Amino acid sequence: MHPEIARELNAQRGREMQATARRASLARAASQMRRAMRHGTSRPDGADELAIPAIPDYVDGSFRTAATAENAGQGSSQPGRAPASGRAA
Repeated sequence: MHPEIARELNAQRGREMQATARRASLARAASQMRRAMRHGTSRPDGADELAIPAIPDYVDGSFRTAATAENAGQGSSQPGRAPASGRAA
């Protein structure tokens, strides 16, 4: 058999095995979740407490506060910040 064909067949088999493993993992997780819901307990892996990280409002990573929201409406800039030039750094 040509080496390229053998390599492609091997890669295809690997992809199929990964997809099968993914499906089995999802089925196992769904089964555990149904069992936990049926018994009225939390999930066994502790995923009940989902922590969503805060997403910054601005590119520099800062967050909007009530004071900056009021200043934005008045057109004044934040204290300690230089006014933006026409070009990004």
